[in-house]
Amino acid sequence: MNAPQKRRFDRLPPVTGPGMSQRLRAWSLGGGLLVLVLGSYWYFNNMSGDTGAKPSVAAPVRVARVEKRDMPVVERSLGTIIAYDTVELTARVQGTLDRAEFKEGQLVKKGDLLFVIDPRPFQAALAQAQAIYQKDQAQLQNALLDQQRYSSLAKQGAISGQLRDTANANASMLAATVASDKAAADTARLNLEYTQIRSPIDGKTGPMLIQPGDMINGPASPAAPLIEIAQIRPIKVSFTLPQSDLPRIQARQKTGRLIAVVSVQNGETLQAPVDFVSDAVSNQTGTIELRATFPNDDMSLVPGQLVNVTAQLNDIQGALIVPRDAVNNGPNGTFVFTVKNGQAVEVPVSVLTDDGTNAAVSGTLAAGDTVVVEGQLRVVPGGDVRVISTPRAPGAAPARVGL
Repeated sequence: MNAPQKRRFDRLPPVTGPGMSQRLRAWSLGGGLLVLVLGSYWYFNNMSGDTGAKPSVAAPVRVARVEKRDMPVVERSLGTIIAYDTVELTARVQGTLDRAEFKEGQLVKKGDLLFVIDPRPFQAALAQAQAIYQKDQAQLQNALLDQQRYSSLAKQGAISGQLRDTANANASMLAATVASDKAAADTARLNLEYTQIRSPIDGKTGPMLIQPGDMINGPASPAAPLIEIAQIRPIKVSFTLPQSDLPRIQARQKTGRLIAVVSVQNGETLQAPVDFVSDAVSNQTGTIELRATFPNDDMSLVPGQLVNVTAQLNDIQGALIVPRDAVNNGPNGTFVFTVKNGQAVEVPVSVLTDDGTNAAVSGTLAAGDTVVVEGQLRVVPGGDVRVISTPRAPGAAPARVGL
């Protein structure tokens, strides 16, 4: 029998090579990641889970009280200050400007002397007209005496009727000539008065547009005006409101309670009744113009100045008033946060009117409720809040405390 053959283990392929090395590296990397994941899971379950969830931090807020009172309905507009009256002063006669009797920007009164045109040519013209008038007046007196004599002689039959009629015609002709001479003398006297140019209104002068020594052409060939005078005491403000407000404007004007309030630069406000409502709505803007007159005793308002104007058009009786900052906009509409038992409650509201500081709202609020006015970005419905200021009334300035 043949002897069994021995297995040759020395001919098996060695457990080496590129494939085996890649598998070992992949197993090593996978094992390391598994250990890291299991370690992280153990850490967060044993280190964090054992201590429990951290308590939420109360959001710091400032609050205000809800008030119940009448709320005016107002409209805002950008207004322009305009002069109560404006005059461009021009000369009525031709001549050389002799001098100015005022300073640019000076306040003048009606009748004050402003300019003087060289009066000498007009004085000479007046003297000539008066001389002609006196000469013709003497001739008229002689003609009237002739008329009386010829009339008496004609009645006696001493002269013909033709001579009498000629005397009557001559007297009538000289009477007309004297009347014309008187008119010419009056015109010359008036032209002489026109050499003194006076202010027709109370107002403030602008810059002089012509200087002494310049030739003034007069009305026959008008040039630029001498100066512009603007009446600024009183003064007007012109502003526009949407045509949708026209019914409320008309109703308010009938009661005499349509008031315009102007905010001036120093933070103060001035108010005056609206005394003009335009008779037409602008086709371009769909607005209607209104004007109000202010005394402007301190001359704080200047023509051309832009001012913020507020007009009260109506009143909401017994409105719920909150600061404007308390009203928030959300996906479901406007709402406010109220504070109850240290937690924030979201309350839907509808804004009835907004005057820029306060808002009149409708909703489930009540007078005395506390609403959040600052810090809403950190507040969530039902979340804890921490009031860091004393509740204030709507419109009051908050204390400046950092949130």
